[in-house]
Amino acid sequence: MSVADEEAALLGLAPVAPDRTVAYGPHPDQIVDLYVPRAADRERAVGGAQEADNPRAADGARAPAAGPALVVLLHGGFWRAAYDRRHLSPLAADLAGRGLPVALAEYRRVGAGGGAPQTFGDVTAGLAAAVRALPGDGDPVLVGHSAGGQLALLAAARPGTRVRRVLAVSPVADLARAHALGLSNGAVSELLGDGPGLAERIAAADPACHPPAGVPVTILHGTDDPDVPLDLSRRYAAHSPGTTDLHELSGVGHYGPVTPGNPSCHTLVAQLHRTCST
Repeated sequence: MSVADEEAALLGLAPVAPDRTVAYGPHPDQIVDLYVPRAADRERAVGGAQEADNPRAADGARAPAAGPALVVLLHGGFWRAAYDRRHLSPLAADLAGRGLPVALAEYRRVGAGGGAPQTFGDVTAGLAAAVRALPGDGDPVLVGHSAGGQLALLAAARPGTRVRRVLAVSPVADLARAHALGLSNGAVSELLGDGPGLAERIAAADPACHPPAGVPVTILHGTDDPDVPLDLSRRYAAHSPGTTDLHELSGVGHYGPVTPGNPSCHTLVAQLHRTCST
């Protein structure tokens, strides 16, 4: 699949309804969708066995999550209201079918009550709500794609946040560089508010300036990503040597790693099974 086809392949997948949804605030976007693995799928995840050909269609009653760690997904879209969580619902369902309990968090975004600090506060509150609603084994694994990668890295760096690992996929991991490049027509200044003090606001929200202490970070980033340059992840890794494991995916674009069935998504799944089931 070409890099140009990756976006169409992901957005062409039909959204998958969650098993249930919980709210963590009064705004319509302050919700978390829960995808619960069946008992047989959970046992496969714990035992490291191969997934079924169609795991979501297997017989068997839903069972409470236990064993693997909870996976909390944060979607991207450059923090804008035009992009919501539904494009990651096929990934959430696929991971649940492989035995992993998954919470797909929504948050307020620019243009619909979001932007700093509301968006950042929502991620923290959504993470706490996900853990209460669908506890896994130990601390959760926080997975963020694109702008969601920035949110995941920043949330894990906040004091008191309990996270087993951050898995950042094509993340906007260096806000200062993203702003300098003018990514997505000035998305960083839209998030943080343009005007005096922007440099200070960028520094306060920049994952490259605040690596999460004591939390290991794995980054998956395609070498051919046209939306978020690989250089941002390389810069982040340079700021946090010894705690960040950067995997550069040759020939991969922006959307492949979060698209079920894409070969680069198998790398994401393997990383999650290794982290969540040990």
